[in-house]
Amino acid sequence: MKKLEHRAIICLLIAAVLVIGVGIFVFRFVTQGADWATYAYNSHIFANGELISGSLYDVNGTLLVGNKDGKAAWLKDAAARRAVAHAVGDSKGNVATGALSAYQDKMIGYNIVTGTYSVTGKGKDITLTVNKDISRTAYNALAGRKGCVGVYNYKTGEILCMVSTPSFDPKNPPSAAKAASGTFVNKFLRGTMTPGSIFKLVTSAAVIENYDNYQNWSYTCTGSRTIGGQKVTCTQAHGRENFSQALANSCNCAFSVLTQKVGASVMKDYVKKTGLTEAYDIDGITNARGTFKFPAYEPLSLAWAGIGQWKDQLNPCSMLVYLSAIARDGHGVEPRFIHSSGSEGKTTDQMIDASTASTLRRMMRNNVTSNYGQANYPGLEIYAKSGTAEVGTANPTAWFCGFIRNEGYPYAFIVCVENGGYGSTVAGPVANTVMQKVVNTESARTQ
Repeated sequence: MKKLEHRAIICLLIAAVLVIGVGIFVFRFVTQGADWATYAYNSHIFANGELISGSLYDVNGTLLVGNKDGKAAWLKDAAARRAVAHAVGDSKGNVATGALSAYQDKMIGYNIVTGTYSVTGKGKDITLTVNKDISRTAYNALAGRKGCVGVYNYKTGEILCMVSTPSFDPKNPPSAAKAASGTFVNKFLRGTMTPGSIFKLVTSAAVIENYDNYQNWSYTCTGSRTIGGQKVTCTQAHGRENFSQALANSCNCAFSVLTQKVGASVMKDYVKKTGLTEAYDIDGITNARGTFKFPAYEPLSLAWAGIGQWKDQLNPCSMLVYLSAIARDGHGVEPRFIHSSGSEGKTTDQMIDASTASTLRRMMRNNVTSNYGQANYPGLEIYAKSGTAEVGTANPTAWFCGFIRNEGYPYAFIVCVENGGYGSTVAGPVANTVMQKVVNTESARTQ
């Protein structure tokens, strides 16, 4: 009798193991089936390691990469291929955020019922939001310098441009050993960099909403300010300036005072509130989270953090969403990478008050008219903030970000030129070149 009991227990254990095993298999089949079926040696969807099922198009219907007579066909313009390399990706999967990697199962048309079988035998075509002509303009404007350029529609959320350099030809990608550092990194989506003074747009929002006397506040900048025996420095002595003038002059000394007035706790709240420490789901691709520290017990470090230095690390895509909140009365728009004709974008939670957004717009417009020079952006009603980020002993990194409010052109932009020099001088002209192309391209498209 005991032998029968033992055998029964053993049978039950075996049955339990079988059920668990089947359960694990089913779970993995549902969650990982696409990876199994889209293995590179599956010859009816790959040829010589390149995907030949489905195609990727830019927003205007130009083929970026796809299937032609059983072979992978790439965009013919080599400069344009390099410009969109980080958006499209390559056959070897070097760019994890590239569409070829992120949307491979969609292009093949995989599902758990039919697997990779396609009735047409051609897979699925996907239209991305990027514009290859605008991307090429941005790539050329960077002129071989390291950095990134991002542009998106702050009504629909569609990303028109996500250019990152150094780049490569996705048709003939270099080996990892031969590629320059950062070649395969989409800096717009996955990079985090010291923001410098463009971060003052976040500090400004915190000041407007938490410092009651900011409208009557003023400060006399002598070129430096001593905190705990060490100095916060400016590029020059700005003299007497109010809040708006301090932003236009990008006065470090003034913003060190303002950061201390609002305090570390408020600054921590605002990098979260404005989405800079969050990651967005961009049609299945996530961007990097920014990281910031505001030490209440270290006044000098807190001051530098509010200026956009110390340990601040900002992701350009997240900053673009915050810029959209300034343009849209406090609600940002989540970015998108797959084109959907005529649809409005998904709005974020309210990042800042509508009145705060209005005040920041006035200040950003004043930055242009009083400091950067409207003549440098002909025909564009541009609202902007420059930044010059100190990065150790190397040349500073130049930033320029903002948006335009020309009728019918709701576009926000961000430009980063690594080790390039001063923000408005170096990154500003890149922004102008790109945004002129954006307006001209969209104007021609809608006529």
